[in-house]
Amino acid sequence: MPVQRKNPLKLNNLQLRTLVLAQIIAKDPNSGSIDEATGDATLLRIPHAHGDHVHVGKFVVAARDASGFANPAVWVALARKGLAREGYPASIVLTREGMEYDTGLSENFVEESDH
Repeated sequence: MPVQRKNPLKLNNLQLRTLVLAQIIAKDPNSGSIDEATGDATLLRIPHAHGDHVHVGKFVVAARDASGFANPAVWVALARKGLAREGYPASIVLTREGMEYDTGLSENFVEESDH
């Protein structure tokens, strides 16, 4: 059985952080919508920083870690790699592949914030 390689699409750190946060937002029924037929997920709300942090679902994240949401180059790269659909900034849609991509960062989001 072949070993699953971490980050096979060679996303950079900003792309990985943005993707994992977008996956979290997509799974939150208040912020995202997942199409059951296709597996694509539309982000309905993009969080904005206030102070030095951002609320992403039930988590609090440093604003610098969420800076990719406002960076068009991140979305172009994710679309080019098949993880998102073109349409930024009007809409952000993660493909099924984008929703399933293992960023290796999800273990950072296991404890909810009380903030």
